Amino acid sequence: MHFTVTTRDGVAHTVEGRAGMSLMQNIRNAGIEELQAICGGSLSCATCHVYVDVLPEGAELPPTSRDEGDLLDASDYFADNSRLACQLIFGPQLDRVRVTIAPED
Repeated sequence: MHFTVTTRDGVAHTVEGRAGMSLMQNIRNAGIEELQAICGGSLSCATCHVYVDVLPEGAELPPTSRDEGDLLDASDYFADNSRLACQLIFGPQLDRVRVTIAPED
């Protein structure tokens, strides 16, 4: 299983995803340090903000929690497809998902 992450410079990277780990962890483990993830996935910052560009056919993302929504709403770069990568657990439902790292606030 894999997914694609596009960095801020427009370069697309294919990442072999490990099921059960967040997209944030998978991205960081792939050596893409542009995704800062300062809080380490504890839902207390928004430095793993990504845009979900393409979902696999039939896939649905889990609903955004209130805390995640509050953090994203505070971003100058919030969009309808904004999510925190720490809140998206990779697995078969996200195989081949495409995300782009949001600009840094």
